[in-house]
Amino acid sequence: MNGEVWFAVLPDGAAGVAGARLLRASATAAVEHGSGRPWLLGTWPDGHMTVAAVGAARLAVIGRCRVTADGLAARLARVADITDVEQAVRGLAGSHHVVASVGGRVWVRGSASGTRLVFRARVGGAEVAADRSDVLARLTGAGLDEEALALHLLSSPPPYPLDTRCVWRGVEGVRPEHGLLLEPDGRARTRPWWSPPEPVRPRARGAPDIRRALIAAVGSCTAGGGTVSADLSGGLDSTSLCFLAARGPGRLVTLHWTGRDPANDDTSWATRAAAELPGADCVLPPHSPQHLPYGMFDAGGLVPDEPGTWVRDAGKRAAGAALMAAEGSRLHLTGGGGDELFVAPTAHMYDYVRSHPLAALARLRRIRAVQRIPARPLLRRLACRDSFAQWLARWADDLTRPDTAPAPHSAGDFSVAWGDAARMPPWATPDAVHTVAELLRAAAADGPPPLARERGQHAALAFVQTGGRRLRVANQTGLRPELAAPYLDDAVLDTALAVRVAERNAPDRYKPVLADALRGIVPAPLLRRTTKGEFSMELYEGVGRGKAALLDVFADSALVRAGLVDARALRTRLLGPRPRPDMLRHLDPTLGCELWLRAARHSPTATGGPT
Repeated sequence: MNGEVWFAVLPDGAAGVAGARLLRASATAAVEHGSGRPWLLGTWPDGHMTVAAVGAARLAVIGRCRVTADGLAARLARVADITDVEQAVRGLAGSHHVVASVGGRVWVRGSASGTRLVFRARVGGAEVAADRSDVLARLTGAGLDEEALALHLLSSPPPYPLDTRCVWRGVEGVRPEHGLLLEPDGRARTRPWWSPPEPVRPRARGAPDIRRALIAAVGSCTAGGGTVSADLSGGLDSTSLCFLAARGPGRLVTLHWTGRDPANDDTSWATRAAAELPGADCVLPPHSPQHLPYGMFDAGGLVPDEPGTWVRDAGKRAAGAALMAAEGSRLHLTGGGGDELFVAPTAHMYDYVRSHPLAALARLRRIRAVQRIPARPLLRRLACRDSFAQWLARWADDLTRPDTAPAPHSAGDFSVAWGDAARMPPWATPDAVHTVAELLRAAAADGPPPLARERGQHAALAFVQTGGRRLRVANQTGLRPELAAPYLDDAVLDTALAVRVAERNAPDRYKPVLADALRGIVPAPLLRRTTKGEFSMELYEGVGRGKAALLDVFADSALVRAGLVDARALRTRLLGPRPRPDMLRHLDPTLGCELWLRAARHSPTATGGPT
């Protein structure tokens, strides 16, 4: 499998024999059911999987978790039936898959954030599960699903409930909050294992639980000693992780990229933080054109199982990984998930107006004064009572209107809708736009429930799962050290999402919940930062320097050949004057799809795929 880390899960019955036979050719490791039949096949490094056995029962934790085989066995001893597994693994910190084989039945699930996912496909007479969709595509000879690929052209990643649709035909994604139960006869069904907490806890009561969860999450990264590294941008998210990691048993190396804009005060804050971390070594890479956005598209590495948008910063990420690897880092901590958990989405105002009208109106007055939001459109949006399914249907209709036309009931950039109604790029073909609109309409017609009852909580969880998928895909490129995002660990989600959504914001304070949780661990002056770095100077410089390379990438476009992109429209936009922010928002997913499609054509996992 070209060096990828992967695993597949087989049922405990004769029906799984065909899948096992096909998988063995590319697998380098295997674990058996208690019956002696193949259970787990794949390729994974030492320490990536912990397995326990009690009688014929088996339990595996795959990923980042500090549990030992003996500790896992003690938990497995309490399992009498496959339905007991989730209770047995409750409280395990980290980010991991859970797989169990009990009484001939198999249970597999990933993480609530989507950093660990499960996919399913029918092989012979049985359902087989895997942590990568392309593993199953190779197993079944699946071809590319162009409709699913069109979804990845949206200006934001594919939305719930379409976010688990695979780009390979015949391969299905399992929702992060669901697991897959494999029966001995080859049948399989999904069932929920996690649901978001109701956001009813006051900030003061929630902060201690978040503190404990974050200490345990970062502890799962530093356990075992050695060298770990972490971003130190100067922002509250990464700074907090650095101070938590510095409490661990090993060496900490921090990485800071100096901004080019003199008005960006990130470096001054990072310097202050580094001075309070005397046991850590700080690496500050020199400026290089390759570190700019669009500075280098081909950073090498492996092909993920779906497109990703990290390609804009591929050069910077490859350089940072090389620097941290040279320092001996075995794991690199990133602050992904901090914004999603500790800043209330604007959609929360829809709920807040109804639950606390006077406080909400006061907050809205402050927001309107700062952002100059017109009153009437905002009031219309607050009064709209559309369900999540109705909002999806309206989004499908809006997708075909001109990009310059205002959305109905628009209130500028301040949205209280269920989510971000992403747009297709102006260079998408009419067929591609129609395809995505029809997918949205079909999803709406199914009447899917929102991820959470309140709009603010739904939006927060949608953002969390988007971030989790991004991290997952980025780690599949094979760059080392691997990335870890402790804010996206299940236990952290459980505590952070339990806090009242409105209390995740506060006047004159930035991320008050996180600041309260880490008081006494992070120095107080660092917790009081209210500014945030801005990187538009690097972005526009990168576009200017990389325009010729971008034109070259799209000169012979795989997306054009697939009928998804209009070559002339794309070239016209790239050759235009200084690009607008909305054009750049469209460029990243298009570039990610283009580079992924080219690489996937030549990957062994693309058997039966695009030609």
